[in-house]
Amino acid sequence: MSKEEKEKIAKSIILQEIHEIDFNASKVKEKGCAACHVLFTLVNIMQISEQDASELLSEILSKDPKLNELFIEMVESIHMKQRMMGITFSIKTREAKDRYIDSNIKNYIEELSTDLANYGTDIILRKLLLSSISLQIAQNLGIDYHAATEELYYYIRKNEQNTNLYLIQFIDNFYEKIIRKNK
Repeated sequence: MSKEEKEKIAKSIILQEIHEIDFNASKVKEKGCAACHVLFTLVNIMQISEQDASELLSEILSKDPKLNELFIEMVESIHMKQRMMGITFSIKTREAKDRYIDSNIKNYIEELSTDLANYGTDIILRKLLLSSISLQIAQNLGIDYHAATEELYYYIRKNEQNTNLYLIQFIDNFYEKIIRKNK
């Protein structure tokens, strides 16, 4: 199958999922992420890896501003307007909260370790930077992290050249300081 055919099929799936979620928000599981739901729908229907689906989704949304708008509106509707995130966590016992946090720490470090082994330090630093920026946006706007991440990626897709320049400049300066410190 050609790249164009893959993109056409994926675009159709993305559009269909957006419309179905807009019509019936319960299609996204109670604690699920709307963007992840679309991503994993691509994985399942197209029988591709999560990484390939992520790249395909990002590429399609980058090429189609109208679809990109629909996608972010769907994410905002689920994560900001229809949910009151955090309530279920706040009513848990302290022990349950601690187990949840401990599990997330271990999972994230394992994910970063795998990425480090597979992709190298630049990707890890970029991932950490984008996570930190997403968290800052979430805190400043009072929205959940998934919504903030999608807002950030929406912005990056629209302003890719400038955003990449900022990230590359920071990464270069970061490495320079480490090298100077270790001399």
